[in-house]
Amino acid sequence: MDMTSRMTSHFRDAMAVCEQSMHALAGPLASAVDVVFAALANNGKILACGNGGSAADAQHFIAELVGRFERERLPLAGVALNTDTAILTAVGNDYGFEEIYERQVNALGQSGDVLVAISTSGNSANVIRAIEAAHDREISVIALTGKGGGVVSELLTAHDVHLCVPHDRTMRIQEVHALLLHALCDGIDALLLGDTE
Repeated sequence: MDMTSRMTSHFRDAMAVCEQSMHALAGPLASAVDVVFAALANNGKILACGNGGSAADAQHFIAELVGRFERERLPLAGVALNTDTAILTAVGNDYGFEEIYERQVNALGQSGDVLVAISTSGNSANVIRAIEAAHDREISVIALTGKGGGVVSELLTAHDVHLCVPHDRTMRIQEVHALLLHALCDGIDALLLGDTE
């Protein structure tokens, strides 16, 4: 096995998926920026959730909002729903793992907020229930998925934005999700602070 060739193939594959995603998702991503900016500009907040690597992406995204992205600005309101272990273990134990995000959306979410729901397959039961709870509370959803979007794609409405990476391999989907979230942060900052490029 030529390990250098194997590693090179990862870069080539990632570049190809990014190219496909650029063509498919640049427009929806611009719409997502508008949705998040409108919520923040009207005293709304951003809730985010996911599992595993997607949980890490949710936490990373919210950290960029509350802290800063590339430029200094005031903190923006956001909560990563996967970070409070007391809530996660209490709800998981008492009600089931499928409800860990749904109950937090019901507790914290208000009309005008946005839920960023991340699931590489689009089939994560707890993310699906969070989306359903968001809709019940008139909260728009930005869904980051892959593999065709799964069940999540069937739940989304005209008020939501679906960023579905056109690929089936989990690591490639997650790599593009990171890019999408960074681009979302950049778009928000451009609207808040002015476009510097």
